[in-house]
Amino acid sequence: MNAASGKVMKDSGKKSFKLMIVDDSNIMRRRIERSNQLDELELVGTASNGLEAIEMFKKMDPDVVTMDLTMPQMDGIECISKLVVMKPAVRILVISALADKATAVEAMEKGANGFLNKPFTDRQLNEAIADLMR
Repeated sequence: MNAASGKVMKDSGKKSFKLMIVDDSNIMRRRIERSNQLDELELVGTASNGLEAIEMFKKMDPDVVTMDLTMPQMDGIECISKLVVMKPAVRILVISALADKATAVEAMEKGANGFLNKPFTDRQLNEAIADLMR
């Protein structure tokens, strides 16, 4: 680990980004985890709702978060707002079946950096995450 940046360094010397997956569906969390084909992305945790995500975020300090919007206890919009306050540089990709434009705009206004509609292909997911990390 590079103490100065807090980023984990891989053998290639490239920076490694820490990923946290937030979705109330275990099937979807596993799907996103399996779909990840980016070498520089390391999964550090998964959460099933916004409250869990906040607690995990404090411990794991991820750089990239995939966020569902419709979840029990705390929805994705509220969670995005809280994560951005805790770490303004966090990159958040909303992954949701809620395809209406107003919801996407609200998520972006709260601090999300990208939006991917469910269902999605592995390629769409990897491209969307890669775009966030640029």
